Amino acid sequence: MKSNKRQRHDGANDTTARKKERSGTQDFSVEKYGEETSEKQECEEALLAEYAAMLTLYTAGFAALISLVYSHKRLPNGVPPLELLVLAIATHKLSRIVAKDRITGALRAPFVHYKRSVGEGEVEEEPRGRGLQRAVGELISCPYCMGPWCAAALGFGMAFVPRITRFFASTLAAVAMSDFLHRAYAATKQNGT
Repeated sequence: MKSNKRQRHDGANDTTARKKERSGTQDFSVEKYGEETSEKQECEEALLAEYAAMLTLYTAGFAALISLVYSHKRLPNGVPPLELLVLAIATHKLSRIVAKDRITGALRAPFVHYKRSVGEGEVEEEPRGRGLQRAVGELISCPYCMGPWCAAALGFGMAFVPRITRFFASTLAAVAMSDFLHRAYAATKQNGT
C-alpha cells in the first residue's frame, strides 16, 4: 500500500519532465497520475477505480433514464432559453446546498471531515477515509463535481414531473438570486453607501 505522503521532485527531475512535455514524449501511465506537480496536488491514482465506478454509475443511470424518457415519448425537442436559465441557476444552488450548506452536513458527515465555517451558512470540509468513502466525499463536498448530478436530476425531473420540477427549480433559483442580493446589500452597507 502506498503512503499518502508524496515525495517532492528535485530540480533536475522537474527540468527533465518539462523537456519531455515540450518534446511530446509525455508519460501517460496511471502511476504518474498521483505524482505531485505545481499544478495538481490532490489527486491520487489509488482512487481511479472508485472514480471509474462513480462515472459508470452516472453514465449508466443517465443512459437508462434517457431510454425511459425516450420510450415514454417525453424527450423534449428543445429547452426554451428562460427555462434553461432557471435550470442553470437552480443547478448552481442545488449543488451548493448539497456540497456546502451547513444543514446538509448531516448527509455528508459519513464521507467528510468538518474544517471550518466559511460564512453565509456554508462550511469547508475535506474528504475522509479511503476507497469509495473518500471518492464519495470528494464528490459530495465539491459543488462543481455535484453540478452534473444536480443538473441531471433537475433535467430528468423536467421530463417526468415537469410541474413539480419547475416549481422546485424556481424556488432554488429564487434562493440563489436572494443570496446574491444579500451579498450585494452587505457589500453596499460595508462601503457606507
